[in-house]
Amino acid sequence: MQGNKVDYHIHTTCSDGASTPAQIIKQAKELQYDEIAITDHDNVEGWAEAKIAAEAVEMKIITGIEIATETEEGIGLHILGYRFDPECEELKEFLAEMLRRRDERNERLIAELQDMGYDITFDDLETGKNHFIGKPVIARAMEAKGYIGNMKEAFGREILGSDRCRAIKKEKPLTAEAIGIIAAAGGIPVLAHPIQTRGIGQTGSEEFFQNIEKIIARLKKQGLKGLECFHPDQNEEQSARFVELAEKYHLHITRGSDFHGEDFSKADPTAAYR
Repeated sequence: MQGNKVDYHIHTTCSDGASTPAQIIKQAKELQYDEIAITDHDNVEGWAEAKIAAEAVEMKIITGIEIATETEEGIGLHILGYRFDPECEELKEFLAEMLRRRDERNERLIAELQDMGYDITFDDLETGKNHFIGKPVIARAMEAKGYIGNMKEAFGREILGSDRCRAIKKEKPLTAEAIGIIAAAGGIPVLAHPIQTRGIGQTGSEEFFQNIEKIIARLKKQGLKGLECFHPDQNEEQSARFVELAEKYHLHITRGSDFHGEDFSKADPTAAYR
């Protein structure tokens, strides 16, 4: 992997990113990336546009997706999928169900915000190409209406981070189910940003790494094929620990910026490869 300029974790306007798939491809080509994957949340709506744009500029791109899941114990994990068939019927049925669950959550969340005194409706939301509505989309609408000074304020304890809003959750699929769906579509399931895992000890502590290893070992048995060892939230020491775990369990090592913005040249850096 050393020597290749890659990014396997990018979001576009087809979920909660600010750039279209074509814009990402154009910028990635200009920045001399060797290969990228667009990993929008719970959908592959940007694949057709990205594929056409990539062929036009001779840019290497692979299919990608990010799915929010939870384990049997209720631990939240995000699973990335790569190199799968986006036309797989089992995958399409699964994603349609994810969209239904998201729509249900959003209706309840908007109603709760209105009850809290924020005049936000679905008409205020600038959605992506597939009409995706995630919490960042709601945050942008609140900023546009002057309720907050910037998007980050929306996630504070007064608004989306409040107990009232946090209690409204989208029903997530089990982690093993998401891994199985990606595998059924011929893809490679990868655990995203493992450092973000909550409820397993203080982040980055020895207790944390002992517990994340137990999770990784179990996910490996369930079909996990890779680990996102390089992510902006993981420092050099933490990335090295994840590389050790990936090698121990014979998992692919991946890198992703988790980019959501407009200027891809400003994607957050990860720790350096070794």
